[in-house]
Amino acid sequence: MDDDMEGGNLGPYQDRPRTFPSMKSKAYIPWIFRVLMRINVRVLLVLLLVCFGAIFYIGASTSPIIVFVFSVCIISFFVSIYLTKWVLAKDEGPPEMSEISDAIRDGAEGFFRTQYGTISKMALLLGLVIFAIYLFRNTTPQQESSGLGRATSAYITVAAFLFGALCSGVAGYVGMWVSVRANVRVSSAARRSAREALQIAVRAGGFSALVVVGMAVMGVAILYAILYVWLGVDSPGAMKSTDLPLLLVGYGFGASFVALFAQLGGGIFTKAADVGADLVGKVEQGIPEDDPRNPAVIADLVGDNVGDCAARGADLFESIAAEIISAMILGGTMAKHCKIEDPSGFILFPLVVHSFDLVVSSVGIFSIRNKRESGVIGTVEDPMKTLEKGYSVTILLAVLTFGLSTRWLLYTEQAPSAWLNFALCGLVGIVTAYAFVWISKYYTDYKYEPVRTLALASSTGHGTNIIAGISLGLESTALPVLVISLAIVSAFWLGRTSGLTDEAGNPTGGLFGTAVATMGMLSTAAYVLTMDMFGPIADNAGGIVEMSQQPESVREITDVLDAVGNTTKATTKGFAIGSAALASFLLFSAYMDEVAAFAQEPFKQVDIAIPEVFVGGLLGSMLIFLFSAWACSAVGRTAQEVVNEVRRQFIERPGIMDYKEKPDYGRCVSIVASASLREMIKPGALAIISPAVVGFLFRILGYYTGHPLLGAKVVASMLMFATVSGILMALFLNTAGGAWDNAKKYIETGALGGKGSDTHKAAVTGDTVGDPFKDTAGPSLHVLIKMLATITLVMAPIFL
Repeated sequence: MDDDMEGGNLGPYQDRPRTFPSMKSKAYIPWIFRVLMRINVRVLLVLLLVCFGAIFYIGASTSPIIVFVFSVCIISFFVSIYLTKWVLAKDEGPPEMSEISDAIRDGAEGFFRTQYGTISKMALLLGLVIFAIYLFRNTTPQQESSGLGRATSAYITVAAFLFGALCSGVAGYVGMWVSVRANVRVSSAARRSAREALQIAVRAGGFSALVVVGMAVMGVAILYAILYVWLGVDSPGAMKSTDLPLLLVGYGFGASFVALFAQLGGGIFTKAADVGADLVGKVEQGIPEDDPRNPAVIADLVGDNVGDCAARGADLFESIAAEIISAMILGGTMAKHCKIEDPSGFILFPLVVHSFDLVVSSVGIFSIRNKRESGVIGTVEDPMKTLEKGYSVTILLAVLTFGLSTRWLLYTEQAPSAWLNFALCGLVGIVTAYAFVWISKYYTDYKYEPVRTLALASSTGHGTNIIAGISLGLESTALPVLVISLAIVSAFWLGRTSGLTDEAGNPTGGLFGTAVATMGMLSTAAYVLTMDMFGPIADNAGGIVEMSQQPESVREITDVLDAVGNTTKATTKGFAIGSAALASFLLFSAYMDEVAAFAQEPFKQVDIAIPEVFVGGLLGSMLIFLFSAWACSAVGRTAQEVVNEVRRQFIERPGIMDYKEKPDYGRCVSIVASASLREMIKPGALAIISPAVVGFLFRILGYYTGHPLLGAKVVASMLMFATVSGILMALFLNTAGGAWDNAKKYIETGALGGKGSDTHKAAVTGDTVGDPFKDTAGPSLHVLIKMLATITLVMAPIFL
């Protein structure tokens, strides 16, 4: 990249007619913020102090560890506010940039309101169903002895479910809110400096990441503390703290429920618009990506925000919440079996790990500065290297804080060296996360052989491009599976040999070891989400630059950032799949523990040689393929509507190509929004209804055949096979889609004929095929497998 890109010597704007009228409209402010803005500042401060005081009082009544977690989370919120003010202080550039940004913002916020209105209605309906189930379910002996009746348990579970859904929705809104305001500021900064544009995009993503992770940790901590105080836990005749985490499963289910529909709806929106814009704009009309003459371009840019930002925020929120709750359940179970005198450290350990995640990720975010690399003149450091340096700093600090956390909370006199074994489990998880990021980057970055080979295959036509992409995606499943298998076995045996035993002398730390490894893998989650958010923000910035007809040198800067963003999105999806695999294993173990508690008999193995159990496994694998098919076909059907609309506008408005007529952007946004809301219902309903129906039907069969646990066993098999199939399918879809995308980007740099060549057209076809893979079906799958695990935890009573 040359001096004029870095120094801002851009020359005059390209001389193209600008006849498009202003798209600016009044900003939308959610009603809750409008209410808060009307309150006197002093009254608002008093209310905040009262809330903070109440939170810390409840925390102090629970455990000093909870107070520490609250303190770190609140500090991280203040850090995120600083990042917000820093980003919003940057200029928005010339008027044509801000007008386009406003149109994107209005479209994203409008769809978000409609989508989450639909999701909230479904959540309320499902809450009523859960309430009815819990009113008629059995209770565990521990709940009966503590006086926790069915009605109380039902109210707690439904409240936790709705609270988790609300927090997940807020996490999604935060992700979208910052992206639609940062994009134009990155575009404006690209006119001056590539480094400044990079820093703004990273800090905008960092704000979202810190809020999402902080809310996930804070939400679980608040719920735990309130239940601890309200139920009088650990007082004579009351519930024990080791049993309390089971009451939190509703929170994880609520988060999963919202994340699944947000990912489905947002993914269908963004990829249908992208496919429609590419097929007609690039292939048929031969105009550049994000060209203002393309009627679907605003819908495409809106989709980046609702699909990649809002949905990803809800996704990571759900991942962290599910992992924390499952680890708390396993920690409490192990502490109870080992008769540990003070089990609070083992139960609250996940909250502390993620509190430190906020600290180390903040350091990693602030380590990326707007400065010239020493010894390099007139060049820009590779943005990917800059992000990797920040990730390396974060990982190093995560290793240190993880070791400190294990020594602080997991040291016990019964096994003085156990904390060291668990620290090694955490190290296994951290190394696994790094390996997943590296493997995903290798298969999706055009600096490496796989993507370049895929690009070369495009030179012989569309068919060879598709064949090469599918084979690359299939091959990419091997290394991640080997890594995750090694991690699970290593962590299990490190935990098993920790020295912790039950009353009979049997080792009991194995499952908790895998839980600690999962925490290690997610101990840098905030920084990983920062890299993920960077991608769509950079993509939007490139679109704004192209639509506002900025000089080519500015577009070259945003193209570099966009290509890096594609890689970071692919690597973080790989990271998400790896963490989903470990988290699902934990949730599966927690499900078996819960069934054993309700059935009052051991439930440690699932025999797939039993025909009904094997059928449950087949149904689980079938669910993955059917769900993926419905998600991809939803994108295809919606994209067809967009293609027809874009073609119609080009035919009926021939002046569009000469900048004499303005495309009807709003029509395409409306088509995609309504279609995505309609299409997300069927695959989402399949995911929610399937385990409940299968478990209930086989429970009835087991009742008449004398096998009372048959329903629970079949669901366990279904969950096991769905997890395995889902991980492999998600790896294939995400990697193939990301590789197709970056093969196209590689050709657009001038390789193999460059833009407009036959090779480029073949690569665009591959990218179009990969769009629903990597941004709809793939991301939805790893949410699905975790939601299946949480829904089985919540609905376990109806299987018995």
